[in-house]
This record gives sequence, C-alpha cells and structure tokens, in this order.
Amino acid sequence: MRLTFILFLASTATALSFPDITGSVKLFPRKNGDGGHSGSGSSGGGGGNGQCPAVWTSISKELTRKFLTGGQCNPDARAAIRLVFHDCGAWNKAQGAKGGCDGSLVLNAEEGSRAENKGLEKIAADIKTMATQYSVSVADLIVFAGNHAVVTCPGGPRSKTWIGRKSSSTAAPNGLLPDVNAPAASLSKLFVDKGFDDRDLAALLGAHTSSNQFNFDFKNEGALQGSTPGVWDVKYYSETLNPPPGVVVFPSDSKLANYAGVGKEFKGFVGNAGKWNGKFADAMEKMVMFGSSGTAGMVDCTSALPRSTNAKRDLKGMNPFKSRD
Repeated sequence: MRLTFILFLASTATALSFPDITGSVKLFPRKNGDGGHSGSGSSGGGGGNGQCPAVWTSISKELTRKFLTGGQCNPDARAAIRLVFHDCGAWNKAQGAKGGCDGSLVLNAEEGSRAENKGLEKIAADIKTMATQYSVSVADLIVFAGNHAVVTCPGGPRSKTWIGRKSSSTAAPNGLLPDVNAPAASLSKLFVDKGFDDRDLAALLGAHTSSNQFNFDFKNEGALQGSTPGVWDVKYYSETLNPPPGVVVFPSDSKLANYAGVGKEFKGFVGNAGKWNGKFADAMEKMVMFGSSGTAGMVDCTSALPRSTNAKRDLKGMNPFKSRD
C-alpha cells in the first residue's frame, strides 16, 4: 500500500524565500561559527531567565513581511507551520531529551528527502541560510518561525516561545510522523507516545484550517483543507464533518473526528474559536519543547512575536499562557 503521510497537522505550501539580510547579530556564540548548526540534544531542565536578544525582534519583522499578504497569512506562513510540526513531531517520549525540535529536518539531507517532507526543501534551505545570517540556531528559528506564522494568521494565538536549543544533524528516526491512511487507533497511540492526550490531538488537527494539501490527492495538488486558508478559524472542524465542494479531507482527519475521545474533543471545537485557540496554544507549547528537558539556559522570546492579527471572531478572554481545564 502506498504510504501517504498526514502533513503532521499543518500545511504543505510553496517554498519560502527570504530577502538578503545584513548586519547579522550574534545571539549565542557557537564554537564552530556556523550559526549553531552542529551538536545534538537541546537545552537542559529548570527555568530560563533573561531578556530576549534583540536579534529576534529583527527576525520577527522579516517574518511578518514574508508571512502576511493582504491582511492574511500566505503560503510562506503555511510552509513554516508545516516545517515546525515535521521537525518537532518526529519524536516520542522514548527519545527523552534528544531529537525533537533540533533542526535535523533542515540539517540532515536524508531526513529532508523523506517522502513525508516533500515540498519543504526550499523553506528548509531558506531557514538554514537565515539562521547563518543572523547567527541563531536552526532549531530555534524553526520553532520561532512556526509560532510566528500561526499568530500572523488573523486570529491565531501567541504561543510561549523559548529560545536556546542546540541544533543537530542527526536524522530523526523513521515512522514517527503519522500516515494519512492509518487507522484511528494507530494514530491515537502515535500521539499518546508523544505525550499528547485526546484534546491535544483534536486541537492540533485544527492547524489544517490554514492549509493546502499536496502529496495526497495528486489530481488536486494545492486543494484546500479548509475554506479559509488565510485565516485561523474553526471552519475546518465543521467542514471535516461535512466537507463543502473544493475542500479535501484527509482520511486520517475524518477517522479521528469520529473516534472515541478524540472525536468528542474535535466536535467541541465546532463554532468555538476561543476554546480551540487556547487548547491549540497549550498543545503547541508542549510540542515545541520536544527533545528538551526544560527551560534552563533558555530565554523567553514570546515578546518578539507579533500581536495577534485582527479577525472577525470571538477571541474574548483567551489567554494562551494561563492554565486551562
């Protein structure tokens, strides 16, 4: 059977092209001077402190120019979302404080060429170039760009963004990204093994609201997975249950939307943007720490992200950083 991989709950998109960047600023000096492209693992445990280096504000401005077109998030933003899901998501709890969000998708040619990562080649190359120009780690830039892209989409939540990861060129193990044709029970177990519960999985699936499909329905490459790919809304949830013309639903999404506890949580997001944003932020904050043992030695750069872009929906009272039931 041909294996087609779910786009790890994000989008496949056209490549990202960064403009030339001058005046590079050092963030964390690297012994090999390559912007943090070597080494393995991630930062240690505990609680980080200190101010976010100004370089991340400069990077944020560049990303806003690239990710926002006509008041909506564009294909470049969707590519960045997919990249962070595929780099961080190729991990499970058995790996502990290694792998995960380590930049290996960008830094290891074999991992980057895997079928599930098709379409990420250009953005991977651009992220690597940008990391070198700004002297930041590839691992950190993938996470920062992914979180930036989400909040760039109108209505997207701001997620806690820690900086200070070590990059690694060691490929992630195979088989840790979900297969779009897999049974719901197998998909659920795959995510449990990453530390996600039913609510996390249902919330992360919603990233397909801002997505185009590639590598699945080859006759309709680029078809929408939600009718509003330029904004961050909950139409994906109702449209997965009752697809309108022109919207492609992955078999995995349809199965999970009707599977035991995941399905209950999935249906709970229909028409409830505020609830979904909070739960998505919770799950995203968990995912971007995969491969880390904590935040010691890291700094909080959430403040360098843009504020949420205005959207015509109810986000009243949503705080992505406070505890949620």
